[in-house]
Amino acid sequence: MRDCAVQGVATIRCLEPMFANVVTSLVSLGAVALFIMLLVGGFNFLFSAGDQKKLEAARGTVTSAVVGLVIMSLAFLIIKTISVFTNVDVTSFTIPTQ
Repeated sequence: MRDCAVQGVATIRCLEPMFANVVTSLVSLGAVALFIMLLVGGFNFLFSAGDQKKLEAARGTVTSAVVGLVIMSLAFLIIKTISVFTNVDVTSFTIPTQ
């Protein structure tokens, strides 16, 4: 990682690593949320005791988690596909200098 500070003062180049860290954190948080949703839905499914309302709620939770996983995966695949076909690295954020 490049040093973004000049003489101890932050510059606009410090936005690059900050943006990368924010995106990485959001993706990680989304993955943890999906995992927790799958766990909660699975436990609710197991402990529904035959109650149709609880069973439907658990099925909805698991379905939402799987749909979220598919959406995150498709977004990643679309970005990588654009990168391959255009030969432009759309996954890196750089601020051009003069």
